[in-house]
Amino acid sequence: MPIAATLTEQLQRYAILFESHPHPYSPSSSARIAEAAHVPGHQLAKAVVLKRKDDSYMVMVLPADHRIQLGRLHLMLGETVGLATETEVRELFHDCDPGALVPTGAAYGIKTLIDRRLLAEPEVFIESGDHQTLLKLPGQEFSRLMATAQPVDAVKHL
Repeated sequence: MPIAATLTEQLQRYAILFESHPHPYSPSSSARIAEAAHVPGHQLAKAVVLKRKDDSYMVMVLPADHRIQLGRLHLMLGETVGLATETEVRELFHDCDPGALVPTGAAYGIKTLIDRRLLAEPEVFIESGDHQTLLKLPGQEFSRLMATAQPVDAVKHL
């Protein structure tokens, strides 16, 4: 599968510079994808879709070697959120392979939160929408791509 069409539009709209980084097929966890692609887990941005009580969604973008601290996130947001179902995620990210979500929730009209650590990285790798290609972005380009995301501190190293 090529780069997800919605991501391609976002990259073109903002003239984001990136390099394609192919890797062996890996439909497993983000940490394993980082391993298969030979990239540091703290530089691979993974997306987790969260469902709010009002049935709207948010995307949390965090390093592949971290996990969300839901209790901390609940306190920061002032509301309780849970994980979206696989069916909901497939519907929202219709042009991505299951488990290969691009971290640009805004391109899909979804509010996005981002762990601050990723914004400080010199380069960041993101999913392209398939299980065989990452995109490598210079840190400044990644920050521009994520400009509308809300920076948060609600993750913990695995």
